[in-house]
Amino acid sequence: MFRSTYADVAPVELPIHDAVLARAAEFGSAPALIDGTDGTTLTYEQVDRFHRRVAAGLAEAGVRKGDVLALHSPNTIAFPTAFYAATRAGAAVTTVHPLATAEEFAKQLTDSAARWIVTVSPLLATARRAAEIAGGVEEIFVCDSAPGHRSLIDMLASTAPEPQVAVDPAEDVAALPYSSGTTGVPKGVMLTHRQIATNLAQLEPAITAGPGDRILAVLPFFHIYGLTALMNAPLRQGATVVVLPRFDLEQFLAAIQNHRITALYVAPPIVLALAKHPMVAEYDLSSLQYVISAAAPLDAGLAAACSKRLGLPPVGQAYGMTELSPGTHVVPLDAMHEAPPGTVGRLIAGTEMRIVSLDDPGKDLGPGESGEILIRGPQVMKGYLGRPDATAAMIDEDSWLHTGDVGHVDEAGWLFVVDRVKELIKYKGFQVAPAELEALLLTHPGIADAAVTGVYNEDGNEVPHAHVVRQPSAPGLSEGEVMMYVAERVAPYKRVRQVTFLDAVPRAASGKILRRELRAARKEPS
Repeated sequence: MFRSTYADVAPVELPIHDAVLARAAEFGSAPALIDGTDGTTLTYEQVDRFHRRVAAGLAEAGVRKGDVLALHSPNTIAFPTAFYAATRAGAAVTTVHPLATAEEFAKQLTDSAARWIVTVSPLLATARRAAEIAGGVEEIFVCDSAPGHRSLIDMLASTAPEPQVAVDPAEDVAALPYSSGTTGVPKGVMLTHRQIATNLAQLEPAITAGPGDRILAVLPFFHIYGLTALMNAPLRQGATVVVLPRFDLEQFLAAIQNHRITALYVAPPIVLALAKHPMVAEYDLSSLQYVISAAAPLDAGLAAACSKRLGLPPVGQAYGMTELSPGTHVVPLDAMHEAPPGTVGRLIAGTEMRIVSLDDPGKDLGPGESGEILIRGPQVMKGYLGRPDATAAMIDEDSWLHTGDVGHVDEAGWLFVVDRVKELIKYKGFQVAPAELEALLLTHPGIADAAVTGVYNEDGNEVPHAHVVRQPSAPGLSEGEVMMYVAERVAPYKRVRQVTFLDAVPRAASGKILRRELRAARKEPS
């Protein structure tokens, strides 16, 4: 068993809004959130006051403890206010991908039993359609303004009393993001107030921040990585978060230059752009002190090229998953120069790990030996919503969470993730469940069978690759028709990017798709 070298941290027994904003009065007039597109700024005092007024408005509208509120928005400076207001009113927040189709959104609404939606006016049509399909939604609020909908801006003037909700941090769910886990369709991950808040405390000794630090939030807040690294963690410590709604390289570089950004938390595609794109040379990025990459594997050579070009310490990596609130490993800021290339870091405070044999899961492996990574600690999720069997398959009776990732540890405690048992595809850090795409492909009248795997394209991104068996009645079904069929029905990041036609999908006697055979046939990553 491997244990963190950091001292254990006490569980944080606070609601997430209090755990993050407890020092808001101390930070007072310091900028908390800056809109990177127009410069609109919210101070810490404003974020604290605004989220309390919006909480009062939500409570007055009928939001109660135990409700689920769906937060459907790109990154804006209103997103944190909406999130903390909802939790202060007693709701759990299920975060929704802003590019989700109405049908995908409706599935999440139904599964989570969400009664309320907070969205933005450009996404209102999708939210309305999703609510119509799902049923059970009482009201749709908007962060900005839209005819016929109550706005969070209007709630700032609410004179209703601030809700006084008794939160049990150990049991009450604060966030309900959706993840496919090691396999299958997306599932609601129940993360309690204590789990999320304690994970922030676990990360703090390795990744320090404070007043004067400026973090650029371009990765989405709806994703657990963005929610933690770009929203909760910096706001807890008094840093300033500069918010961008999406990744546009020119806008991104201009924000670093103009706002004197000190730290970046990114995914590998952004590291690639920083390492190789000629536009980078046109901007002054000298304010940057470090870059950390997570959400997907980062090539060691690419990391080195990025740090060399920017004149920074080696790009650090971090590791975790939604089911782990999300962090378990990170390259500490004070150890970036000593971390070996390719490592995802060391165990953070209060976290234990085992590496077990793929052939004999009861056998623990030592340094240098590769096996499945198991994690135990206070950040392990409460479970999957309404799916006790899936929870039991993920977390064993001794509280070890089986990540589905394959890795090894060196003698100094650095973890290297080398493969994965799980079938999940990571497209630019976003999760794509093969089972979800396979189910969709099988609704096409010209497809008899289908399997989806991940394959790396020329840009180094893992993309969905469909292996399709045509129906005898559709011998002319083309690659383009298959890709278009999927593209019309899913969010852009889930689109099938490559198609291979087969005579049959290889399956085990149990019916399980033999994905390793498909990958081996195409020399894809296993």
